[in-house]
Amino acid sequence: MDYRLERMLAMIEMDLSDCGPQQLARKAGLSISRFYAIFRMNLGMSPAAYIRSLRYSTARDLLLTTDYSVKEIAARIGIHDVSHFVRDFEKRYQLSPRRFRQQYWAYSGSPHCDNNVPTGCVSLGSQVKKAR
Repeated sequence: MDYRLERMLAMIEMDLSDCGPQQLARKAGLSISRFYAIFRMNLGMSPAAYIRSLRYSTARDLLLTTDYSVKEIAARIGIHDVSHFVRDFEKRYQLSPRRFRQQYWAYSGSPHCDNNVPTGCVSLGSQVKKAR
């Protein structure tokens, strides 16, 4: 993997709230077109798609492991419009963030325990459904 991409990925993971492609390209000392080319060549997706994917997987993890409110989680991942966050989360996981957390906690019995629900899955009572 390109060393510049490794640096960019580390920057993204450190601060999800302020990591637009233009800022990242500038910090890496790359033109925006070169930045996109390196990103696509190594990860097979655009920087925006990667950031969005990382934000929502982080949100999912925070819902499952913390007591943060949906509003707090949205802010932590850099999304300031809570209704936008809820709508996009629901498209990705087929449940609102609140229902996602309720289903998981109903299955596990606690927001802070390790359980047998695989990452990327949602507990639906006695079923486990693969989240998209």
